[in-house]
Amino acid sequence: MTGTFIGMPAFPAAAKEAVGNEVLRANLRRATHTIRDKRARAVAELADWDRLRAAGKAVKDHTLRHLDRYLLELEEAVTAAGGVVHWAADAEEANQIVTGLVLATGEREVVKVKSMATQEIGLNEALEAAGIAAYETDLAELIVQLGHDRPSHILVPAIHRNRAEIRDVFAAEMGAWGRPAPEGLGDDPRELAEAARLHLREKFLRAKVAVSGANFMVAETGTLVVFESEGNGRMCLTLPDTLISVVGIEKVVPTFRDLEIFLQTLPRSSTAERMNPYTSMWTGLGPSKGADGDGPSAFHLVLLDNGRTDTLADEVGRQALRCIRCSACLNVCPVYERAGGHAYGSVYPGPIGAILSPQLRGTGSEIDASLPYASTLCGACYEVCPVAIDIPEVLVHLRERVVQGGPVTREGIRVRIRPARGHAAERAAMRAARRLLDHPGALRAGERLLARARRLRPRRLPGPGRAWTDSRALPELPAEPFRDWWARERERPDRAQQDQGEPDRERRDREQPERGERDRERRDRERRDREQQDRGEPDRGGRA
Repeated sequence: MTGTFIGMPAFPAAAKEAVGNEVLRANLRRATHTIRDKRARAVAELADWDRLRAAGKAVKDHTLRHLDRYLLELEEAVTAAGGVVHWAADAEEANQIVTGLVLATGEREVVKVKSMATQEIGLNEALEAAGIAAYETDLAELIVQLGHDRPSHILVPAIHRNRAEIRDVFAAEMGAWGRPAPEGLGDDPRELAEAARLHLREKFLRAKVAVSGANFMVAETGTLVVFESEGNGRMCLTLPDTLISVVGIEKVVPTFRDLEIFLQTLPRSSTAERMNPYTSMWTGLGPSKGADGDGPSAFHLVLLDNGRTDTLADEVGRQALRCIRCSACLNVCPVYERAGGHAYGSVYPGPIGAILSPQLRGTGSEIDASLPYASTLCGACYEVCPVAIDIPEVLVHLRERVVQGGPVTREGIRVRIRPARGHAAERAAMRAARRLLDHPGALRAGERLLARARRLRPRRLPGPGRAWTDSRALPELPAEPFRDWWARERERPDRAQQDQGEPDRERRDREQPERGERDRERRDRERRDREQQDRGEPDRGGRA
């Protein structure tokens, strides 16, 4: 995967800046609450939603277990239908393939649709370097491109913009990219949509090359599927002479029948619709082979790995490859709602980005090492995921990798990575906690000491702990440890009976707990020694 967005700091620093932007937070809060409320109503209409969710998970897991076989089956089917399949191991190879295909046509501009994978590999920049102009045709992607911006949401890339900002972008930038915005353009959604339609229509009619992604690829038939809601996909997939589709290898499903599941779950989880407005499917060049009917005369499918095979090698992390890009997890995430998508430094923001980007790119950069911590682990993302990705589980797994290092797969080779910088204090604290928990007596003494010194509790922690208390208050220390409270409450009901006939040793143990604890440990050792001698086992000195 290509590097992070240029100049992006680690997530905590980027998020701290984002939460201070009141306009951004208002835009995000309004949009995410609206989408998730509509989604909840759409999902509630299906009595078998849980079974559909389980079925989607099962199909994806089965496909990933046999991914090599289904990819070869897909290649054979696409080739038989007149298409050409290219294999790209990484972003650089994919960009070279697409750039070469466009240059071979003699054209110097392309139109694009449904192209998150091309954003992942930085295709627009690679095409620009080769003198080729790439025009985004999804409305939100167009807004991002005209605004020289970055996408901040999977489904609604311009979610961080409000209507007034979009109007200003259109008025200032459309003329430099083609047809200018109408005079006196307002911020009514219908006016903005009409301005975009007029701007894009001439590009659709002029373009000879289109670049697309795909939501799904059917192995048995070689069919590619695009879900969209504006109609621009239909224009991009049928009008140009050459169609180049760049698709991640995890998007394959075994059979056409498997689409039935996702035709129900994806629209409801993404746009909260019962049925997707525009579902376009194409198989190679179609029956006419592009000669007389609609559709391109040349079709190229670029299958993109770019870290996906390495992710597949991780038994815990591979479930991220089930993702169908619905964005439901973003809309319920309290961290995303406050920080926005740009703070994640990747084309994949939100909870899914926090587990996908560090696996595709590795955890070597500062921002990728910080992404597994961009979560409260509340579990809301797992509850809404239509393919049951346990995002909190993967986040904890990746945190362990960041702190402890260990074996991972990189470019198909098993290597051992070092722990990320900045976690030495955390590792030392965990080692100290392990030793303390292994010695109950020391833990009990520490708890009592803290209880007695509770009035000395600082408001902020020193050293590395300062970052934690910058945004949180230290909890009040209780007047006594839980162990002591529990022992007292448990003994209270029968204390009178114990006092009447209680042996001196037991009364002393209760009244002097520290001395009583030592006596109990001594008696336990003596009992174990006697049992060992009775069994004839060697003593501590090793004698028979």
